[in-house]
Amino acid sequence: MKNSVSVSIIMGVYNPRNPVRFLRAVHSIIGQSLTDWELLLYDDGSDAAHTAVIRRAARLDSRIRILRTEENRGLAYALNNGIRHAAGEFIARMDDDDLSEPDRLRIQAAFLRSHPHYQWVGSNAQLIDDYGVWGFQRMPERPQAKDFLFNSPFIHPTVMFRRQTLVCSGGYCTAEEVRQCEDYELFMRLYHRGFRGYNLQEPLLQYREDYAAHKKRTYRRRIREMKVRYHGFKALGLLDGATFAYVRKPLAVGAVPAPVHHYINRRLKRRE
Repeated sequence: MKNSVSVSIIMGVYNPRNPVRFLRAVHSIIGQSLTDWELLLYDDGSDAAHTAVIRRAARLDSRIRILRTEENRGLAYALNNGIRHAAGEFIARMDDDDLSEPDRLRIQAAFLRSHPHYQWVGSNAQLIDDYGVWGFQRMPERPQAKDFLFNSPFIHPTVMFRRQTLVCSGGYCTAEEVRQCEDYELFMRLYHRGFRGYNLQEPLLQYREDYAAHKKRTYRRRIREMKVRYHGFKALGLLDGATFAYVRKPLAVGAVPAPVHHYINRRLKRRE
């Protein structure tokens, strides 16, 4: 298998409560125009009923493999284990409720092969909910350090990495204080080490952004994000009196009631 796989897609899965969304996400990989891929479904300690759904997904295609832990350890742990088992030259991220466009893997792999000075590539995304596409998320094409101030300049599940970049950097941080902010921390750490990423300006992913996603962003998570921002900005040389407000941004956003924040977010992203 190792010689026949160019892209390993890693999808962490824990108790997929909406099997239809999950299976649609898997089908969006099966339908890719690039065919020499493997999909690693990392079952992060799901209970028996949900594990059956994950096994059902794995039976859809021989290129799908299941990795499993008996205890729920979180996304960073799942991704690091996926990286260790990956056979591909490139590693793509994918969440279990998003949809990859049919040419996503082919376009991103071709970009990395023809642009050796970039270590990963992401893209813009269409925003979806249960009713379909409702907005558009545009990302900076060539993110600079300052682009980390407002938010991460990469949409994590759109990204394809060079496998060696993740291996030599130690992968994702599994510390509890980084939980649910592991992508933000990783991207800033990679930039600090001199690595760089690029965002293709076409939408290669349909990214789920709905009210339920906003409700998951608890105040405790906002506090963790604030700490990640502080350490990341400091490492990147961004931290000073003028930028410290960006460190506190998660707390300010967290003080806004979820329904209000959801409404504002949709109004802004519908303007793209």
